[in-house]
Amino acid sequence: MPQNSDTDVLIMGGGLAGLTLALQLRRRRAAVRITVLERNRFPVPVASHKIGESTVEIGANYFSEVLGLKEHLDEQHLRKFGFRFFFSEGQRNLDEVTEIGVSRPMATPSYQIDRGVFENFLAERARAEGITLIEAASVRQIDLAADGEAAPHQVSWRREGHDQTTSARWVVDAAGRAGLLKRKLGLSAPNEHQANAVWFRVKGHIRIDDWVAAPGWRERCEPQARWLSTNHLVGCGYWVWLIPLSSGHHSVGIVADPRIHPLEQMSSFDKAMDWLRQYQPRLFDELDPRRDDLLDFAYFRRFSYGCKQVFSAERWALTGDAGLFLDPFYSPGSDFIAIGNTLITELIERDLDGERLGAHAHVYNQLYQSFYESTLALYTDQYPIFGDAEVLPCKVIWDYTFYWGVLSQLFFHRRLSDLTVLSHLRVELAHCQALNLAMQKFLREWSAVSGKHNPAVMHDQIALRWFVQLNSSLHDELDTDAVKARIRHSRAQLAQLAQELGETAQAKYPQLDLTELQAAIGPTDHKFVEQAGSLLKAA
Repeated sequence: MPQNSDTDVLIMGGGLAGLTLALQLRRRRAAVRITVLERNRFPVPVASHKIGESTVEIGANYFSEVLGLKEHLDEQHLRKFGFRFFFSEGQRNLDEVTEIGVSRPMATPSYQIDRGVFENFLAERARAEGITLIEAASVRQIDLAADGEAAPHQVSWRREGHDQTTSARWVVDAAGRAGLLKRKLGLSAPNEHQANAVWFRVKGHIRIDDWVAAPGWRERCEPQARWLSTNHLVGCGYWVWLIPLSSGHHSVGIVADPRIHPLEQMSSFDKAMDWLRQYQPRLFDELDPRRDDLLDFAYFRRFSYGCKQVFSAERWALTGDAGLFLDPFYSPGSDFIAIGNTLITELIERDLDGERLGAHAHVYNQLYQSFYESTLALYTDQYPIFGDAEVLPCKVIWDYTFYWGVLSQLFFHRRLSDLTVLSHLRVELAHCQALNLAMQKFLREWSAVSGKHNPAVMHDQIALRWFVQLNSSLHDELDTDAVKARIRHSRAQLAQLAQELGETAQAKYPQLDLTELQAAIGPTDHKFVEQAGSLLKAA
């Protein structure tokens, strides 16, 4: 590799995506020269005005195991008690509505990340590991080397009134929604998902366990700490998040389909409180006497977007929100940082070793876009389902089975960038994606005819033995052949689950047409899961 640059890798943006990429590169290549330009100064405020506090399994594994930060996560952040959903629209008594969640923690950990605390720690760690972190630096111009040239890229930036230029073999945009490279290269790609979000933080925790006095309701969970979950208060067209932070604050957000709940109804704290008074009155009761505890308030209109290309053989890449953003539901943000950073690291390493990048960059872009499209299908036109206590529990089980059975398996078993394995599994992965698209469409059709009954019952995911085993399987140690077998098993499991969900729904609503779903399922020969309709029967 030519050594005619000031740095090997220049990362524009020192937030979550940029700093974790820098640390991952350092762990893989001790000698690589890494420079990070960040427009803010450290330490950033603890209440850092950023969303993305809740992690799920891939992101948590990336932070704790890939980057080696488990000790910090365990000591400085909160272990999450899974996802939890309450169909509490217009209700004050959580014990009188349907609940989805776990009664005890599953085997694979995830965390509630206090973003200010975490990013300050990442900055300290980066400096300690010899990464050049330049604060208060504003990027002014990016001049990429011409296609096919080995010359370094040039990035001009300003700090404290002084203009400087850094040459770099690699340039990575991690500057978030500023989209530095996206704008320069015309890579913006809007999608069809319509949703807006408002969010704020308040001093002190919101302990929803205290909202219910009945001991039987509290004793369903061990520990009796539902407040440590990422709690969702759901209704037709929206969901409200409640996320506790280790700093003692609580994050609250409202995410809604504007066709049902326009942003103008909640675009200030006072408006959001009026909206909560109507749709989630128990949360309003909690927050109304604590208005002086408000720490911040922000909103995004039409927050979801894609990107035409995120990796290039011409030695540039985008990661995190600089590339694409899906939806905070299911907390995929840190997952896509983990996936994107892992693929970028692989490309940079291959380049440092003198390899040509064309094939890998092309396939990695296809792979990343496939993950994006599969995940986007979980959200597009699905918000009306969120108020359906009959259908959403089944959607949650399906979505998790798809996530833990396919993408999580590839990440946890470190085969995400293995083109040989991915090539062998292309038929299986394509079938899983097609199944997911068909199931999301079927869920919409199901909800359109369902009775939307909301009984006082807890759908305890721990009761689904196969579901718990699927989560635990992420910790298995698998060789290449075993990984291939696992993905093939996941495909069969998804097919069987889709068949049983379809049959269960049609038995209750005979007008449902299963033709499209069955076409996507194809032949199924084995029973891999318990009857999925047990959730509906319990309701």
